[in-house]
Amino acid sequence: MLNELEQVLPADIEKRSFEIITEELGDKELIPGTEPVVKRCIHTSADFDYADNLVFSDNVAERALSAIQNGASIVTDTQMAKAGINKKRLAQYGGEVYCFMSDEDVAQAAKENGTTRAAACMDKAASLYRDGRIRKQNGEQESGLIFAIGNAPTALVRLYELINEGKLKPELIIAAPVGFVNVVQSKELILTLKDIPYIVARGRKGGSNIAACICNSLLYML
Repeated sequence: MLNELEQVLPADIEKRSFEIITEELGDKELIPGTEPVVKRCIHTSADFDYADNLVFSDNVAERALSAIQNGASIVTDTQMAKAGINKKRLAQYGGEVYCFMSDEDVAQAAKENGTTRAAACMDKAASLYRDGRIRKQNGEQESGLIFAIGNAPTALVRLYELINEGKLKPELIIAAPVGFVNVVQSKELILTLKDIPYIVARGRKGGSNIAACICNSLLYML
């Protein structure tokens, strides 16, 4: 068995992985500009279904890259996704990663309003959002928001409501919750949004790791 192992230097493992992914995709046609996103999702999950179930709004890669270059920050619905995003690379462009799930005011708001913490997190993001920017606690302002949702469909539903209420206008929504209850339906809601860039992992598959890797694929494209 040992003699069947491919000899690859540690520094070349990721490169070789992407070569294998490209080989196995073969003649599969991907939307120009989205190939790095699709391939990194496959690299993260070893699941080639992402070549078919990722849905991209028009020119989403270009719009997302522009937002990041202009200092956009990322709001996630899990600490796991936050941990997985390359914060050092994002900081080069002035952005930060936020996850409000552990905040006491979020827990209290969720209890009072009878919602999930994930939905309350979206409300907190909206409360900090002013004139296309999110206001930090120290009063400084930064550019718009990217939402990377990999766990909670209730976060997507609340995002959808806040957008339609005119309280948020995200630079990008990454919709990748995983699971069975309201997951598919919440993603389909995002697909109906107009003038909001999105990357949606259609169907049941996704996860915090997928949300993070989509963010990273965009960062590495820069």
